[in-house]
Amino acid sequence: MADAAREELSALAAIFCGPDEWEVLSRSGTEGTVFRILTKAEGLTGADVPLELVFHLPVNYPSCLPGISVHSEHLTRAQSGTVKEKLLKQAENLLSEPMVHELVLWIQQNLRHVLNQPETGSGSEKCTSATGMTVDDGLWLTLLHLDHMRAKTKYVKTIEKWASDLKLTGKLMFVGKIILILLQGDRSNIKEYLLLQKTSKVDVDSSGKKCKEKMISVLFETKVQTEHKRFLAFEVKEYSSLDELQKEFETAGLKKLFSEFVLGLPEVLM
Repeated sequence: MADAAREELSALAAIFCGPDEWEVLSRSGTEGTVFRILTKAEGLTGADVPLELVFHLPVNYPSCLPGISVHSEHLTRAQSGTVKEKLLKQAENLLSEPMVHELVLWIQQNLRHVLNQPETGSGSEKCTSATGMTVDDGLWLTLLHLDHMRAKTKYVKTIEKWASDLKLTGKLMFVGKIILILLQGDRSNIKEYLLLQKTSKVDVDSSGKKCKEKMISVLFETKVQTEHKRFLAFEVKEYSSLDELQKEFETAGLKKLFSEFVLGLPEVLM
């Protein structure tokens, strides 16, 4: 990560120093840094609208645009998509310089105007390289592993809603203590799903208090190959045995994926 980006992160941490205003979600030398900012902006009625803005700074930022996700209980999915699109468009004008604080200030000042415009939220997101070329990642496949679900009914409904909102297909699979999520769809939407999974209070802890998911892992991700089945919907399925689950993977053209990643899970080896 460039020195300018490191300095920007330090400055942002100092600026957004109120309770829960700032949180670094992940850091990686290859994937970059993901962090969340909680702020407010004036909405259509004149009342403040709480906004959760999640930024993903790639390792070559600010030569590359950041990834942005927008969430608010006071906005519809389409409205959040429109805000995201406007922020990305604004970011294009700031390419090659640290821009996160500028973007936050811009949406604080312009949210009402953005919401007054016709909703265009397509939900699509493309990565822009340092040369300004846009790259559409196409259809991808990702396998996730969850350690547990305490509030299972609510958790499952939340996953189904996210998959529907992000136009993702695949399966949520249960067999014994094993919980797997197979997602298929646009790569940017899968990334947004992961941000939702990691930043939302989707489960409860041992005391019954709502908590975020900290025990999720990405087992595998790849661009969909010709031998892979195209899933037409997202479904939840319980399996009676590991053999039955293996047959599901084989039918989907994912035999190698099952052998390499599922059979190596601690729950299987126990």
